[in-house]
Amino acid sequence: MVEYRIDRRSGIATYLQIVQQTKQALRLGLLEPGDRLPTAKEVVAATAINPNTVLKAYRELEREGLVEPRPGLGTFVRRSLARPGAAADSPLRAELADWTDRARAAGLDREDVTALVASVLEERFGETAAPGERGHEENG
Repeated sequence: MVEYRIDRRSGIATYLQIVQQTKQALRLGLLEPGDRLPTAKEVVAATAINPNTVLKAYRELEREGLVEPRPGLGTFVRRSLARPGAAADSPLRAELADWTDRARAAGLDREDVTALVASVLEERFGETAAPGERGHEENG
C-alpha cells in the first residue's frame, strides 16, 4: 500500500501531491490493478490533512480512469501506468541509483541533482513539465 508524504513547503497543492504520488506508484509497479488505496481516514491519520483533500485527489484519479470507488470497500486501482523499464526493480532504476550515488560522491546535493536531471529531461524530451504532467510522447 502506498504511504503519502505531504510537503507543505513545495508550493504544490496537497491533493495534487497525492495524485502525483499515486501515479508514481502506478508507474513503478508499486500499485497494481485490484490494489486498494488507503482510506481517507488512514491518509488523514498519517498526514494530518483534511479528509476532503484526500477525497478530491481520489476523485481526480477516478476521473482519469486510474481508480474506482467501491461503496463500503474502498478505492481500488483500475489500471496500471507501469512499463517494464520503469519498474521499481528494473535495471534502469539500478543504474539511476548508481548514478545518483556517484553524483552525491562528487559533492552534488539533492537540488543540484534535480536541476541536472531536469535539464537533461528538457533537452531529451522537450518542453518543461512537472512530474506526472506529460504523457509518454516520443521525440521525432
